[in-house]
Amino acid sequence: MNPVILHPNIQNYINENLNIDVSKILFKGTNFSNASTQELVEQIQAKKKCKDKLPTWFNTKNIYYPNKLNIEQTSSEITANYKANLISGNSLIDLTGGFGVDSYYFSKKIPEIYHCEINESLSKIVKYNYEQLGIKNIKPIPENGLKYLKYTNKKFDWIYIDPSRRNDTKGKVFLLKDCLPNVPENLDLLFEKSNNILIKNSPILDIKNGINELKYVREIHIISTNNEVKELLYILEKNYSKPIGIKTINITKNNSQLFDFKIDTNTTSTYSLIKKYLYEPNASIMKSGGFNEVSSQLKIDKLHQNSHLYTSDKLIDFPGRRFEVLHPIPFDKKQLKKLIPSGKANITTRNFPLTVVQIRQKTKLKDGGKNYLFFTTDLNNKHIVAICKKV
Repeated sequence: MNPVILHPNIQNYINENLNIDVSKILFKGTNFSNASTQELVEQIQAKKKCKDKLPTWFNTKNIYYPNKLNIEQTSSEITANYKANLISGNSLIDLTGGFGVDSYYFSKKIPEIYHCEINESLSKIVKYNYEQLGIKNIKPIPENGLKYLKYTNKKFDWIYIDPSRRNDTKGKVFLLKDCLPNVPENLDLLFEKSNNILIKNSPILDIKNGINELKYVREIHIISTNNEVKELLYILEKNYSKPIGIKTINITKNNSQLFDFKIDTNTTSTYSLIKKYLYEPNASIMKSGGFNEVSSQLKIDKLHQNSHLYTSDKLIDFPGRRFEVLHPIPFDKKQLKKLIPSGKANITTRNFPLTVVQIRQKTKLKDGGKNYLFFTTDLNNKHIVAICKKV
């Protein structure tokens, strides 16, 4: 941490150049003594990434930023605030503190927060920033969180962990044991120090694998923002043995779509041919796999076991996108050309043998327009196209 960066002249320079191409700054250089051009560029890049993701930090004077990778890896304020509403009590330890966004929001709910960060330089930055933010109930601990947990005599109401993926892990599907810290390997230690554990995972983690690796899983929360899955949360409660709850949420500018269910309830779907309205679940529900529960709870029919699209004669509130079906037709290029005279359409495939790119190549339909086309398979295993308009 270079304190020269906090000089008013340098802070003004950073703020005035947030929208400048940093390659120009690197080429031209800067004339500040004791602060390199590279340091200033890092501050500019990191702060710029905070504008939408971390507006509290962005709008607070004299915040010191780490490299932009730390900002990319941290929780957004939206998801951090959501997590803070899941916990209660008097004390929480964040074993993988990072830039400290989650701890900041936990501190609004719990009076005593311990922020562990193995990177001493980052820990100093976080401590300094908390002072600028007026936060006084977070204790920064510049060391490995698991190591600290082993030698402290203190017990906590909550333990929070955000494991990072190991650099040698390849492929999209991975296990918790492939992350640092290795949570499954240290569960006994964690439950010695707390009865409640909150684990943040990458959205690419397989839910069932996570359940199999852990124990005492009480709830799983799947958080999306603007229909993109951002976080997968596991809540563990010591000795919990009842059915696991799945809670899905899609947070948008206008509202939040919620859908909850329990695992292993032997729920079944009902099926029908396409009706007046078509429904596409949001990303959190798609991640959850609770497709039978959607049909059962909302009393709507699925088109096919593997299509994950729903239909009804009456319009309902739905956690996802809603469409009015204008023309349900068999997959036929000639019919499509007649029914889409503009030559433009928004295309989605669900359980269909062709990709969107292949469909566009075959039909010559361009992207855009008011028509929404769903290429899918119905309960009779026939390939169909639902021509729709958005509700």
